[in-house]
Amino acid sequence: MASSEALQSAVFVVPGSPDQNTGGYRYVRRIAEELEAIGFKAPREGLSGSFPIPDRQAEVSMDRLLASLACGSVVVLDGLAMGAMPDIVAAHAGRLRIVALVHHALADETGLPPQTRDWLFRSERRALAAVAGVITTSRHTAQRLQDYGVHARCIRVVEPGADAASEMGSDSAMGSDPISEAVSILCVAHLSPRKAQHQLIEALSDLRHLRWQCTLAGSAERDPAYGRKIRDLVKNLGLEKRITLAGELDNDALAQAYQRADIFVLPSIFEGYGMVIDEALAAGLPVITTDGGALVSTGKRPGIRQYQAGNVAQLRTCLEEWLSDPRQLSRMTRQAKKEAHFLRRWSLAAREFRDALNSLLPSDDLTTFDSDWLALREPADHQARNRSLMADVVAWTDQQYRTPDTVSGQHAAPLAIADLGTGTGSNARYLVPALTVPQRWVLLDQDEQLLSLAAERVKQLDVPVEAKVCHLTAHTLASQIPGDTTLVTASALIDLVSSKWLKALASAASTRRAGVLVVLTYDGCFELSPAEPDDLWIMDTVNAHQHREKGAGAAMGPDATVYLQTQLQTCGYQVSVAPSPWQLTPEQSALQIALLEGWQQAVLQQAPGERERAGRWFEKRLAQAREQRLSIRVDHQDLFAWPASEGAG
Repeated sequence: MASSEALQSAVFVVPGSPDQNTGGYRYVRRIAEELEAIGFKAPREGLSGSFPIPDRQAEVSMDRLLASLACGSVVVLDGLAMGAMPDIVAAHAGRLRIVALVHHALADETGLPPQTRDWLFRSERRALAAVAGVITTSRHTAQRLQDYGVHARCIRVVEPGADAASEMGSDSAMGSDPISEAVSILCVAHLSPRKAQHQLIEALSDLRHLRWQCTLAGSAERDPAYGRKIRDLVKNLGLEKRITLAGELDNDALAQAYQRADIFVLPSIFEGYGMVIDEALAAGLPVITTDGGALVSTGKRPGIRQYQAGNVAQLRTCLEEWLSDPRQLSRMTRQAKKEAHFLRRWSLAAREFRDALNSLLPSDDLTTFDSDWLALREPADHQARNRSLMADVVAWTDQQYRTPDTVSGQHAAPLAIADLGTGTGSNARYLVPALTVPQRWVLLDQDEQLLSLAAERVKQLDVPVEAKVCHLTAHTLASQIPGDTTLVTASALIDLVSSKWLKALASAASTRRAGVLVVLTYDGCFELSPAEPDDLWIMDTVNAHQHREKGAGAAMGPDATVYLQTQLQTCGYQVSVAPSPWQLTPEQSALQIALLEGWQQAVLQQAPGERERAGRWFEKRLAQAREQRLSIRVDHQDLFAWPASEGAG
């Protein structure tokens, strides 16, 4: 019957050049590349200016980029870019579908003054409150964000992947005479107090009697003061010939660095995940790292040795044991290479990321329906319309058309009618001949294929038609409905959307002083003949499924008509509601079967522990439908609302 439309694209926004080679940027790049490989468009955009504490250039860059994106676009904002710009994020959140990507909270950066830490905490809390959802790279960060007021239901975790395991890594530490050659130590991380390269240097300075070489691969420009501190420390300790500051390496140079290394060390005080650990294991390197942040869990794997974050003495001991005992180092190397084969792949991480976006962003969007289902139900829909309410609609539209314009004195132009979630155009095909005045229609739907079909069919009725592909969300509804609309219509729609969406519909209609005709809304009741003992349980379970949480708000389900009625009355409308039940006879078995199959899917999702009970009921009912021994009544309601100052006829 119906399914949520899968997203097809998202814009990733990061501070600075998207091609930087730190862990966070590599995460975004690899996710985007793998998304593109499965047909999901994932362009990356970089922002100019300073981050995470933004300067004026950063603010202007963010504002201009978001303003340039089409209404309804899905945007993944890197937390480093958006965390300190809550006002700009909030200003665009109404028309864009924004998800934050948070590697770790900004206030958790090491070495921040207390006042800066407090400011970042408050700022990021406000920014996170403005977005539709959050994706984090670890469960540790997901738990931390609950301190920022982000509800668990609005957070998804997508851990990094790793490229295919290779035979990278030298065997110099495992040869017959390992001490004859220096053991190569590699640390990959931009130079910063949180990454704590100074502690690695201090630990190595006491191990000069052992043969080793160390490469620090990472930008010294992200924190220039700390970069100078590291250079001075290496010089003052007389380690220039043993410690190389390689700067930020491109992909090829980084791969070569992994290949030459024997040991990987990450001395970070805190990590949101520690993706570089996976990269080292994928290269077959044994790892020494801390228990800081998410590393307390992500570092507990074969081939990895952990020590207490910030404890230089423990780090020195770990290094000394591996550098002086080739058998221990060889054993850890074998473990690392074995563990490499169990690392999750980026292709899986990308699919999880896509699924996370879909689960965070469905609730305010409409639903995509199968064209066969829409064609099957159209005769029943047209037959069910409440004729008395329809007479009021005809009279009101006739009055609107015939009332002269107060300025020109001329009669109105053809009535502008906007049909929301038009599908194959069934609603318009019923209303065009039923209304007695000239009309022009705007058909709005997110399904381009269905919309094209609807436009062709409605054009055959000799009325002007415009088809508009768009996402009708609570945030975008007002901008998508044309300003000159006289009547807003929808069919079999509003039970699928949230209270926020319905409130936006009432507001948009009120602004235009437009009439509202919403028909065939399921009202929570159905009856089958012959009756069965579990009929009521099935109905209650289907209704519960109608209200399921969808990420940013539950669908209104059977309560939709009453809620919309209240909202419209609050806006000064008179509202008429009338029943429009389906009466499905045994001869309508094809529609009955499709309806039952839709209910079956809902019941199994809502009550997975009752599969056997539900299975018995549906098996019997489907058999009755196929044998044309079943009648079904499904209750709906039609609603017509008009501004109180105008009569309905």
